[in-house]
Formats: sequence, C-alpha cells, structure tokens
Amino acid sequence: MKTTNRRIITNGEIVHIVNRGVDQRNIFLDKKDYFRFIHDIFEFNDKNPAFNAGKRLTSQQSIGLRNQYIERKKERQLIVDVLAFCLMPNHFHLLLKQLVDGGVIKFLRKLTIGYANYFNLKYQRSGTLFQGRYKAVTVNNERHFIYLPYYIHFNPLDLIMPEWRQGKIQNYQKAIRFLESYRWSSHLDYLGIKNFPSITQREFLLKVFNGSENYKKNIHNWMKKINIKDINKLTLE
Repeated sequence: MKTTNRRIITNGEIVHIVNRGVDQRNIFLDKKDYFRFIHDIFEFNDKNPAFNAGKRLTSQQSIGLRNQYIERKKERQLIVDVLAFCLMPNHFHLLLKQLVDGGVIKFLRKLTIGYANYFNLKYQRSGTLFQGRYKAVTVNNERHFIYLPYYIHFNPLDLIMPEWRQGKIQNYQKAIRFLESYRWSSHLDYLGIKNFPSITQREFLLKVFNGSENYKKNIHNWMKKINIKDINKLTLE
C-alpha cells in the first residue's frame, strides 16, 4: 500500500480516495446535493468537455438533476473506472482505477472544483469547500483489497451504529437493512438493485466477489471479519 499524493499514478493502478469538507463541515446538506455530486461523478469522468461546463446554470437546472439524465447520456471516453463510491455528510470515498495518463488527478480536479462551484452558488458562500488535497492510497495487496469495497460500503453505519468499527455490531439484520436503505453509495448496485448503475464500472469487482449473490451472502461475514486496524493504511481515516 503506497500513499499516492506525491507519486505518479500509473494506468491500471487502483486507488482509494477520500476527501472531507473543510473544518469537518458537511458538504451535502440535502438530497439534491447528493444527486448533484453523483451526477458530477458521471459527468466529469470523460475525456470530452463536461456538458454545460463553464456555463452558470439556473437553480432549477443545477439542483434538479436526477439519475434519469445519467441514464440517457452515452458514448463517453472514460478516464477512470469508478469501482465503488460512498457519500457521507462531510466526506466521500471513491475507489478508482486509472485508465489514461493523469486520469485520477484530472477527474478529481474536475469533480471537486465543479461541485464546489455548485455548492457555493447554491448556498451563497465563497472559499474552499474541501479540506486541502484529497487523500489517496494505492491498493496493491489482494488480501486487503477484498476488504476495501465492503469497508467503503459499510461507512454509512457510522450514522446509526459507529461501534461497527470495533466489531461490536449487536444487530446484524438492522445494519444490513440500513445499508439497503442508504442510496448514496454503490452498495445497492453491487447487490443487483438498480440505483445509479451508470456511475460505476462493476465488472471487475463482481468477478472478485463471484457475482452479486455472493457479494450479498458475504455481507454478514465481512461485518464480523473486518478489522479496521488490519486495513488502517487503506481506509485513510
């Protein structure tokens, strides 16, 4: 596992990215903010210029975007594979595979600047939204890698049972139900439930998991097995 902030990411490498709101502030204040960020993940993962990039949108255009638009747009030239994601109130996780030279840096620059512009315009604020440069770590250990997508998808449990990080979940079925009700991650799509299917490129991880059914069967086991200390360098917490 190598921190990538000061090294060049090579094509084919997989990296775990985390970025937080400045001063731990929330970066998603309502559902429309989550929808916008998810839209931006899709929109900015393209060699081509972003749709309406540089154009100030009306509040209706900028806030009212939904995944129906995401489903319609085709023929992109991806610069990264988005393997998994999770949005939390004050930070986000991305698991990316670089496809073109500089793809991760280009994608994250467009994503964070684009969303910050939207957020500042909507909430009539100025200045930095994110806490400095994103944190990134290369995933190059297969034993640890198998834990990471589950870890990313389990992050929403912090909202109802933060003790999951110490392996002290008392009610596994409650945890599983909550994760199935949380829209702002790629978890549902890996379960085979269409949520934001066009955002992620899931073929690689589904082979690792041996399909959606096996991914689902293993959730309970991974909740018991995950030891945060073992993957501490990958989690970037």
